[in-house]
Amino acid sequence: MVLRNAHSELFETPERSAKHATRRCYMFSYMVLRSLGRTGVKVSPLCLGTMMLGGWGNEDPAASTRIIHRALDAGINFIDTADIYARGETEEIVGKALAGGRRADVVLATKFNRPMDDDLNHRGNSRRWIMREVEASLRRLNTDWIDLYQVHRPDPDTDIDETLSALSDLVHAGKIRYIGTSTFPASHIVEAQWSAKAHGFERFVTEQPPYSILVRAVENDVLPTCQRHGIGVITWSPIAGGWLSGSYRKGVVLPISRRLDRVAHRFDLARPENQRKLDAADALGVLADEVGIPLIELAIAWVVNHPAITSAIIGPRTMDHLESQLPSVNVSIDAEVLDRIDQIVPPGATVNVADQVYDNPALLPAARRR
Repeated sequence: MVLRNAHSELFETPERSAKHATRRCYMFSYMVLRSLGRTGVKVSPLCLGTMMLGGWGNEDPAASTRIIHRALDAGINFIDTADIYARGETEEIVGKALAGGRRADVVLATKFNRPMDDDLNHRGNSRRWIMREVEASLRRLNTDWIDLYQVHRPDPDTDIDETLSALSDLVHAGKIRYIGTSTFPASHIVEAQWSAKAHGFERFVTEQPPYSILVRAVENDVLPTCQRHGIGVITWSPIAGGWLSGSYRKGVVLPISRRLDRVAHRFDLARPENQRKLDAADALGVLADEVGIPLIELAIAWVVNHPAITSAIIGPRTMDHLESQLPSVNVSIDAEVLDRIDQIVPPGATVNVADQVYDNPALLPAARRR
């Protein structure tokens, strides 16, 4: 059984009279905030991801601002962005949306590492780039400080001591409050914790991995590692890039993803691994129908109910997308449904390994051949 808790009120609408109606209106009395690792900072169990606000998705800045304001009004106090999103435009949208007094009440996170242009020094985890890019992000976000500054990906060309030293200096300068990582393997997480302790650097307090019912590899080592080290976990893509939105079902016209041309290996249904994703998504849709809840709510609730997870990043492109995801925070899932989900996608398994979005450099030919 899937249950709603007492922190939301569900209002019937005419559409609810249909057997599988999905139109719902919610009012939230409050979101129960959670501890962000061991920082003492409290954040909402849903984090507003902004990758789709701006040139990569919703190209209407006013509409994007309305989405941000609606999320804040619903009780979300945690926003995640990155310098790379629409090449800085998204950070500018977030900064403008938080103007006028809203910034102080928001835990604001952004990221660096990805290439901002063709210059090989305008990317990565070097001190040179970190010191330059943090100033650019502060300017675009129109803020004096960043609450959580995250390394978007590991950089095999940069010593972790170099990165931690630079980030520690930024903390001491008051430009950032905390530091975190994204899509780091467990071994990298442990190495960084050791380095911080050995050299007196600030330590990473969060990790941001991909995690959904279809992408469960982090259950093997990343999530247990974060629990052991008291690291908060902020997961991205809880609906697996839309595969768990409820739109991917057998026997219906399937959506054409906006990302098909860019990441065909994750969305092209001509590939067997994506056909397996469709099989799993359809089976999960059947389960969601049986328990009487939209699959998108079940998928996000499944993520935020894991004991290692602090917050799940939702990434709406439209207001309808946001409204369809907000109710998930008030869903609890019992053991019987969790067992059914485990039968469809076993613990620790990932249906299409490309969805883990990390190419281990140790597996490249250059690393394996003399």
